[in-house]
Amino acid sequence: MMRKIYLKRGKEDSILRFHPWIFSGAIDRMDEGIDEGETVCVVTANGDYAATGHYQHGSIAVRILSFEHEAIDESFWQKRLSQALAARQAVGLVDNPHTTAYRLVHGEGDMLPGLIIDIYGQTAVMQAHSIGMHKERDTIARQIVNVLGGRVSHVYYKSESTLSFVENGSGSLIGSNHDTTAIENGLQFYVDWKEGQKTGFFVDQRENRALLERFSKGRRVLNMFCYTGGFSFYAMRGGATEVHSVDSSAKAIELTRRNVELNCPADMRHEAFCEDAFHFLDKSEPGRYNLIILDPPAFAKHRAALHSALKGYIRLNNKAFEKIDKGGILFTFSCSQVVSKDNFRNAVFTAAARAHRKVRILHQLHQPADHPINIYHPEGEYLKGLILYVE
Repeated sequence: MMRKIYLKRGKEDSILRFHPWIFSGAIDRMDEGIDEGETVCVVTANGDYAATGHYQHGSIAVRILSFEHEAIDESFWQKRLSQALAARQAVGLVDNPHTTAYRLVHGEGDMLPGLIIDIYGQTAVMQAHSIGMHKERDTIARQIVNVLGGRVSHVYYKSESTLSFVENGSGSLIGSNHDTTAIENGLQFYVDWKEGQKTGFFVDQRENRALLERFSKGRRVLNMFCYTGGFSFYAMRGGATEVHSVDSSAKAIELTRRNVELNCPADMRHEAFCEDAFHFLDKSEPGRYNLIILDPPAFAKHRAALHSALKGYIRLNNKAFEKIDKGGILFTFSCSQVVSKDNFRNAVFTAAARAHRKVRILHQLHQPADHPINIYHPEGEYLKGLILYVE
């Protein structure tokens, strides 16, 4: 029988709105002996059932798994993973020979807060962002293989970077796979799920990379914060005359070179630079590039860092506006969850004004369909982007 957490009177309102988090300040009392990661029953001050979820110390005390009185067992995980798979089938990402990389589970967006699962061909890379999901990892791995029915034979677990207490938190839970290549829109890339960032590749930019390809013909391209070089080889396939990839990580630059060679062997249009982004832009000649991509890592991971993050976005975009050629195209992004669309757009507006450039918004970009946003959890909208025409 699940132990209980009792809410303060009136604090059930967020649950009635199906928000998937319960904050510590809403809790009145708890049964004794509840461990971190334990599945608990949340009840109102009147003793009525409210939700079931994983308990954890911290501001977000309970991550809700269900608003129905149900057991969190093998059949629960099978049901939720089947629902996630059906959503990806609906948008054409499953059994697609041109794209074998996609996100199967996106945390709150798939009503599984604290869980990320990315698919790379025959490999599923699972990442836990909560202790509860960490404890369920073996059960979830079994159900990934079961639900995907032969599409996946290898489940790799990688949570050392997301859960500080986890030691040796990476490794294969089921099977093995030595083929580390995957396909995205017909292009191949290496996925370093063992040592790479996140789960090994940023699948959330798939549609935006395809859009960039349409803008690339005849352009001189600068891909900042390139990581695996995804935007770079889309630009080359789109007909760019020159592509420069920049990242401060030597490992990222090596992976970019490998990916470019995989897709565009011996292509002399590409050159990679291991260098700080701001320093590279500082020394770049004005007008050198007429298509620039700014896809930095999150500048703010917590609300306390919002102000400094916005200053960073202003500074970065201002440099790009100062350097880009007349008639240039700027793809600029923020993946900081605490930075709203309005925050980001205002930062870019400020940067353009400081650079005294006339700028038109051509497209407003966001995360793709396999990174869904739970309508009751607007905080899940993290990726913002703009395509700008700069006179």
